[in-house]
Amino acid sequence: KRFTICNIDVVIIAERPKLVPYKHSMCRVITETLGIDPGSVSVKAKTNETCGDIGTGKAIVVYASAMLKRRR
Repeated sequence: KRFTICNIDVVIIAERPKLVPYKHSMCRVITETLGIDPGSVSVKAKTNETCGDIGTGKAIVVYASAMLKRRR
């Protein structure tokens, strides 16, 4: 309760499923769940160009970071 979320950045690395059709929905769910401005959430989808377990579709990796601001 002593912090406010300034922004959230999410990167999803997966060969499949193709995530472009779901990005808007993912952003909406994040903003509604956290009660933050839609402009402060970024969701990106990438592939691993057929390298390793991610590239062969055996795994998915997600990196997420949030910038917080201390409330006064």
